Amino acid sequence: MLVAGALASVKHLKASSVERDAQQASAAMLKAMMREAGLPVMDSTTHIVPLMVGDPVKAKRASDLLLSEYGVYVQPINYPTVPRGTERLRFTPGPSHTPEMMRDLVQALVQIWSRMERRLAA
Repeated sequence: MLVAGALASVKHLKASSVERDAQQASAAMLKAMMREAGLPVMDSTTHIVPLMVGDPVKAKRASDLLLSEYGVYVQPINYPTVPRGTERLRFTPGPSHTPEMMRDLVQALVQIWSRMERRLAA
């Protein structure tokens, strides 16, 4: 039964672009919200939304604060995955993430940026 359900899901996703389109729309919305808030969101053409931190300790701290205080899990991306000095948080919004969820995330990040004495764009 479980395998049949998984196979049906794979067949659906191979034939449908609805979910991929919705994920791209979610990523674009999150990027726009982050930019509007002055957060250092990096350009990307994929569904991944990278947020520049530029310091491995602060990237880990931001990740820990998001999880412990806001219930949001995001991995810090550090060297050797990315060059030193370009450490980041990497978000992957999905088609079921609502604008409200994304607003809450952005507000949490603005608060964390302030606590870590990171500058927001003007």
